[in-house]
Amino acid sequence: MNSIQNRIEAFSKLGDFLSQFSTKGIEKKENIPFNELFFDGLKHQIKLAQENNSWFTKDNILNSLESWSKSLNYNNLNNFTNRVNLNKINRKTVAIVMAGNIPLVGFHDFLSVLISGHSVLVKQSSSDKHLLPFLAKYLEYTEESFKEKITFTEDKLSNFDAVIATGSNNTARYFEYYFKGKPNIIRKNRNSVAVITGKETIEDFEKLSDDIFQYFGLGCRSVSKLYVPKDYDFELFFNGMYNKKEIIKNAKYANNYDYNKAVYLMSEFDLLENGFLMIKEDESYSSPIATIFYEYFDNEIDLKIKLHEDREKIQCVVAKGFLENEIAFGQTQHPKLTDYADGVNTLEFLSKL
Repeated sequence: MNSIQNRIEAFSKLGDFLSQFSTKGIEKKENIPFNELFFDGLKHQIKLAQENNSWFTKDNILNSLESWSKSLNYNNLNNFTNRVNLNKINRKTVAIVMAGNIPLVGFHDFLSVLISGHSVLVKQSSSDKHLLPFLAKYLEYTEESFKEKITFTEDKLSNFDAVIATGSNNTARYFEYYFKGKPNIIRKNRNSVAVITGKETIEDFEKLSDDIFQYFGLGCRSVSKLYVPKDYDFELFFNGMYNKKEIIKNAKYANNYDYNKAVYLMSEFDLLENGFLMIKEDESYSSPIATIFYEYFDNEIDLKIKLHEDREKIQCVVAKGFLENEIAFGQTQHPKLTDYADGVNTLEFLSKL
């Protein structure tokens, strides 16, 4: 078996291991390699991750683990790697500077670097530092060649050949300057939008509530902005959001809701709200927690042109029969392995180093 197949096999075993951790519950299964060593350990890391970052609720962590367990199967991984020739790569050390907005947000880059045969040097966010090193340890048990290929550091990055860095628009400017001498992928802020045409059903909006509220809206694939027709009536939209009303019981979310509401009211902005979500007319893409911005559109052609012109700021467009590359309602938080962040093919970048 060649080494790429070994690497696929290792990540596939990790997928099997993670299948024990889902939003329906944590349940130990038979015949999972190294389960005695790792099962209780991951339960402990989930607890530590929750304590370290109160946005990382148990449900959100399990949602991420479940999503990765579904992605990391042999067929998916095989299709993922088959699209790029990884047989003749020059092995390099690739540094990854990770964000920490949602659990395991940097895992796709980590997977891409290792599965392509390179070594990885990881600088994690302090907001998400518990889960990935533990999963890396599991991978080292399933594929011994990973042992000398995975390094985590909290120090200044050194001795690397290329870099993938994710941050805000401000940190991206620093990254672009700091890493200008190395092959790089620098990711900035992006947000996701939904186009509402008025033909949606209550079921569509219930699905959209997942795109809005999953991970408290902190992900780049979280919908933070709506485009709606002139004089749109938001009643059906709010009805669809209602199934997420329990979110206000999260103290950190509730504090943000109260704070942002107070700021808006003092500024005398026009608001619509339902006790756990505010919507505000605003041209920006990035909305604060517990808030969705909206903007009216006059005609669909102008909106399509605007979305195309602003594509560098947008991660996903959720819609129903509006755009060719739209994402269906309820699907933004379930990306395929080939749904590359910012549309940049990471594996292709890695294959040419």
